[in-house]
Amino acid sequence: MSERLPVLFLGHGSPMNAIEDNSWRRAWAQAGERLTRPRAILCVSAHWETQGAAVTASPAPPTIHDFGGFPQALFEVQYPVPGDPALARRVAQLLSPDPVRQDPGRGLDHGAWSVLAPMYPAANIPIVQLSLDRAASNQWHYEAGRRLAPLRDEGVLIVGSGDIVHNLRAVDFRRGETPDWAVRFNDTAKRLIEAGDHQPLIDYAQLGPEAEASINSAEHYLPLLYVLGAAEPGERPDFFNDDVFAAISMTSVAFGA
Repeated sequence: MSERLPVLFLGHGSPMNAIEDNSWRRAWAQAGERLTRPRAILCVSAHWETQGAAVTASPAPPTIHDFGGFPQALFEVQYPVPGDPALARRVAQLLSPDPVRQDPGRGLDHGAWSVLAPMYPAANIPIVQLSLDRAASNQWHYEAGRRLAPLRDEGVLIVGSGDIVHNLRAVDFRRGETPDWAVRFNDTAKRLIEAGDHQPLIDYAQLGPEAEASINSAEHYLPLLYVLGAAEPGERPDFFNDDVFAAISMTSVAFGA
């Protein structure tokens, strides 16, 4: 059995972080240097939503530029990593009997490459993406993380990419003001993660209006549930990039690092 790999949730923020020199990008690069090198990566990103679960099954997934209004330099970024169809099949096996569609045409969206390119710039580690099945319950997403946890002992780094707080419509980014509710909910989420108390984070509606405003449409939050599910009970969370600006949380957490 290989060394157990950690599981990471990365607050990814703007896709510009992939090319700008800032503290968040540097922390991702440092994580890539510090962690045991994986044989492959399974990424759950906020930016691939489906009805029913799917995985990328291409041996050479293209780089998807799924955004608009950014400088041309960002559209020119390519992250030509190999895929891993065998890992895609293994993911489907672990999530069985729930069906997982093998998608040979889907590439890697910016939720994946914007954080993984700084971590592993050589682009030589195979990556598979698992979609967010929006027909599934929050509890299913969490339990899917548990079912995928054996990959940690198979040389696979599990990465969730999103933001604990993400509500682009709630603030004026030109003014750069951070609402109190965003900071408070980020702190609440961290406290529950530190306590290993995951059920309130799964059933986040019970956490009140601050959770409702912070999580908003939920696609940026759901990758966190996979990471919490894949963490072993009692594993200490290690927070980094712990920063909230406007209504986006860059807070990231590693278990087992």
